[in-house]
Amino acid sequence: MGATGSGKTTFTNLVSGSAFRTSNGLRSCTDAVDVTEPFEVDGRRVVLVDTPGFDDTTKSDTDILTLIAEFLASSYQSGHKLTGLIFVHRISDFRIGGISLKNFRTFKKLCGEQTLRNVVIVTNMWSEVDPQLGETREHELATQDDFFKPALDKGAKIMRHNGSLESAKLVIQYILGNNPMALQIQRELVDERKDILQTAAADEIERELQAEKERQRVERERVRQEMEEAARVREEEMRRQREDEARRRQEKLDRIEADRRRVEENMERERREWEQRMWEEDQHRKRESERLQREFEERVAEERRRTEDQQRWQREEDERLRRELEWQRHRQRRHHGGCIV
Repeated sequence: MGATGSGKTTFTNLVSGSAFRTSNGLRSCTDAVDVTEPFEVDGRRVVLVDTPGFDDTTKSDTDILTLIAEFLASSYQSGHKLTGLIFVHRISDFRIGGISLKNFRTFKKLCGEQTLRNVVIVTNMWSEVDPQLGETREHELATQDDFFKPALDKGAKIMRHNGSLESAKLVIQYILGNNPMALQIQRELVDERKDILQTAAADEIERELQAEKERQRVERERVRQEMEEAARVREEEMRRQREDEARRRQEKLDRIEADRRRVEENMERERREWEQRMWEEDQHRKRESERLQREFEERVAEERRRTEDQQRWQREEDERLRRELEWQRHRQRRHHGGCIV
């Protein structure tokens, strides 16, 4: 995981031999969760999962969260746990911006505090920066609370990737020493049966959304005041420009709200479908239990009938033998003049 353009897919292709699409432009190329074919590192079978960033150019953050969460929940339900998580960050960035911080905050909420020990923060694109400057930035990232220090304090590790296959394999080899663990969002969705919107990651996205709304509100207020000032000084052209800006910002907010409503509707529909499946499965189990009970009772009744038939036959056989014995005694009495020796 990581911000769009951080080199996630390039790293994945290099170490796995895959050919996922990459881009040098501003648009994201990873618009779905991509899974590599298994490959071997030190005799171990490895599969890498490449995910889009939460700053994707074609999807909202809620869409990206839904994509990732559905994949993680499905794999967890199938009995698979992740051995490690790689968060990719460009050391060439002049500073870690709001988008990168937002990606990492959401990433931490996906993982949960306990799973951070299986996280590797990979800094790459070292060839694009002076080594000494890169080391200074790396130290800042690792020692400041605003950046990666809280995660490193929880057991995460920071490693360098210089673009070579060897350094990429070192990251994988380190991860292979981890104990696979369920992520927080997997436990929330599968074990606790929460909706996606009830997860900690969704809360983080909602917090970012509310912060963005507040920034938009402050910006709209500023624009409004500027518009009033423009009206007072009769700067009609400036007023029209501010109105256009306010309209565009409102349209963006409307799109964000529409995305939110659509995700909520999808989650509600999936919840109803899940409840219907659970009810149908329960009815099936009840019918199966009743069928098994009937079969058991029928077998018991059949066994009882066989036992009764056997007992009846035995009584009839005993009676026949008794009559035959009586008849034999009667013949002997007649033959010996009534004297039985």
